Amino acid sequence: MSTSPRLSIDVRSYGAAHSAHRHDFAQLVLPLNGALEIDIAGKGGRLGPCRAAFVEAGSPHTQGSEGPNRSLILDLDPVLLEPAVGDRLIRHPFVALTPVAGKLIDYMGLMLGSGSVSADTLRLWVPLLLDALAEEPARPRSRLGTLLAAVEPDLAKPWTAETMAERACVSVSRLHALFRAELDTTPRAWLAEVRLKRACEWLARSDLSIAEIAYRTGYADQSAFTRAMRRATGLTPAAYRRQSRETRHKSP
Repeated sequence: MSTSPRLSIDVRSYGAAHSAHRHDFAQLVLPLNGALEIDIAGKGGRLGPCRAAFVEAGSPHTQGSEGPNRSLILDLDPVLLEPAVGDRLIRHPFVALTPVAGKLIDYMGLMLGSGSVSADTLRLWVPLLLDALAEEPARPRSRLGTLLAAVEPDLAKPWTAETMAERACVSVSRLHALFRAELDTTPRAWLAEVRLKRACEWLARSDLSIAEIAYRTGYADQSAFTRAMRRATGLTPAAYRRQSRETRHKSP
């Protein structure tokens, strides 16, 4: 009696690495958050939000992490892979994720987080993912471009040098070097400047409360926001808002 090709997916977290193991199906390791060290047949790599891995059927591998991590693990029968796609993944088991692939992975992570995923949904999703993995990622003009585009719309998030480095798929020391080379500043100073600039824009042009602006721009509380405003402008948020509106009303 024939059986359907293996196809399953779940979310896993890994601790310390154990001895190598292998299985008779292929596997895609698709990180959702955190970092994961993996060795595939003697070839090691670090996975994160920008990088996934393919484990060929029968290939010995180990994986582990010292910090919190979550990954989608897609187990699939090799017959489900188009020959060209399978050959490429075998030759290059570490895959740089395009924005499209990243969105597909995030989508499936959300689906699994809210409950099980039907077999039909998984069968429709896998070809889209494989097509996205086959795309060559465009080289950004700036190594920081993707990171800055992620941080600026989400200033309320408690960004640190470590979380920014993880998002950019570089080490913290490399992140500092990139900020110095491209922006002549540090990650912390850049973030403080962007937060303050956005806060000033909202003070001048919106009716959001000062507490809400402080929250949306990532300050710990309204007092921290007030201190930052005083250092930068010599004014409290309320005084800055009042002055901005008076100036705007006087303009012809």
